[in-house]
Amino acid sequence: MAAKKQDHAKLTVLPVTAERWPDLVTLFGKRGACGGCWCMWWRLTSAEFERRKGASNRRAMKRIVESGEVPGLIAYDGDEPVGWCSVAPREKFPRLARSRILKPVDDTPVWSIVCFFIAKEHRGKGVSTALLGAAVDRVKSRGGRVIEGYPVEPKKDRIPDAFAWYGIASSFRKAGFREILRRSETRPIMRYEIGGGARTGSARKSPSRRKRT
Repeated sequence: MAAKKQDHAKLTVLPVTAERWPDLVTLFGKRGACGGCWCMWWRLTSAEFERRKGASNRRAMKRIVESGEVPGLIAYDGDEPVGWCSVAPREKFPRLARSRILKPVDDTPVWSIVCFFIAKEHRGKGVSTALLGAAVDRVKSRGGRVIEGYPVEPKKDRIPDAFAWYGIASSFRKAGFREILRRSETRPIMRYEIGGGARTGSARKSPSRRKRT
C-alpha cells in the first residue's frame, strides 16, 4: 500500500534559533543527519569537512545557531521535529563557488537552498514541499529577491535517500521554481524570483506556544 500523503498545511515551519537547537539535535540524531555532516558540507572545504566530521561539525553548527545566524528551517508535526531545510545567502556556502556544476550562474545576489533532511517515517509525505514554501517566505521577509535550489532530477522514479537530500526537481517546480541552467544531466539549477509568480506549499508559521523570530 502506498504511503499516505501528509497534509503539509498542518505542519509548522520555524527558523532554527538557539532555543530550537535541541530540536535540530533530535531530528539529526546520532549520525548528525548523515555521516556526521551536521549540514556543514557546503560551508567547508573537503579537507576541513573530513577533519571535523562528527562532533566538531556539531559544535560548528551550534556556534552558528548561537551567534544569532539562522542557518535553516525546521518543520514540526505538532511538537515533533520532522524536517530540515538549509537556506541562507549563497556566500554562506563557499563550496558552491568551487563546484564545477553548481558554480554561480551570474552576479545576481541569491539565497541558496542546499540541503534537506526529513525524518525517515515522514519521507514522501510532503514535508519538503512545506519547507520550500516556508523558505520562500523566509527569504522574502529578509529582503531577498532571488532563491536558488540545486535539486536532483532522477533518471528513475526512486533514488537513494542520500541523493534526495539535495531536493527533487519536481518538488521545486511545484513550489514555483524554474530551471535556469543545467551543467549536469541530473542537476538543474533552479530559481524562484520573489514577486515573479505564485507558489505552492506554504506552511503555517508558528503555534502560539513557540516564540517567533
